[in-house]
Amino acid sequence: MNAPSSPAALPISAVERDTGLSKDTLRVWERRYGFPQPVRDAFDERVYPADQVDRLRLIARLLNSGQRPGRVVSLPMTELQQLVQLAVPGASGDGVGSTEQRAILEGLKGHDVVGLRRTLNQAVLRMGLGRFVTELLAPLNVRVGEAWVRGEIQVFEEHMYTESVTAVLRSAIGSTPATPLPGRPRVLLTTFPQEPHALGLLMAEAMLVLEGCDCVSLGVQTPLLEIAQAAQANRVQIVGLSFSASLNTNQMLRGLQELRTKLPADIRIWAGGSHPALKKRDLDGITPVADLADIQPLLTQWPAAH
Repeated sequence: MNAPSSPAALPISAVERDTGLSKDTLRVWERRYGFPQPVRDAFDERVYPADQVDRLRLIARLLNSGQRPGRVVSLPMTELQQLVQLAVPGASGDGVGSTEQRAILEGLKGHDVVGLRRTLNQAVLRMGLGRFVTELLAPLNVRVGEAWVRGEIQVFEEHMYTESVTAVLRSAIGSTPATPLPGRPRVLLTTFPQEPHALGLLMAEAMLVLEGCDCVSLGVQTPLLEIAQAAQANRVQIVGLSFSASLNTNQMLRGLQELRTKLPADIRIWAGGSHPALKKRDLDGITPVADLADIQPLLTQWPAAH
């Protein structure tokens, strides 16, 4: 079936960036649930009509709020909209740094990128990188996610936020003395091929560097064989992986099991992120990192355990 002559139809790469849903996830859903249903453009390339992309945005929001794909992927738009309203009915209450969080959100909605980055940089200088990540950025990410779920910020605004935070974090990490401490492990950081989200990985790198670890980052979406080869070539002791809530659970679990078989037993796998399965399952040979604050105690135990 050919797509109508409309510039709103998006290729799969654009849908992946727009929604945060990986290409593999979209293809699995198409086979398993019959949605989405891409059509063909004039060049016989698969594209996704605007109404399907709108549904996928809502589905992604619901996954981020804890819903399971089998519960929501097949639902019509009206039911998805109702679930979104129920998922996050109101704004977050006051908490640590809530005033600053509100100021950052207002700058984001005002599309003041320069001001947003200035505010973030000032927070790093005032709080220090560790507190910035755990006390401001981690809850702020949740707050931005909730605002996106409620439709209070647009996709492009969420991208602006992510790019601004990424730039500030990279600058702060680059300014941190790169002198590994004796007894600290060398850590390889990346995500699976189906995982495009990089922000959690960068936050973990910041915490690891502060604790004196030597970090080797491959960025996101690295094939499993390449992860295993890079880990051994760089003589790391830990492979750190980040998983967002939208990643298919079976893909994540199979990938972890496969990677475990490809790595020597003395290379540990640390798995962190917002994916709910990391908190509910006992994964053989995998160390779950439920919270960024868990990194420090895990590293404190490292010399005794190794």
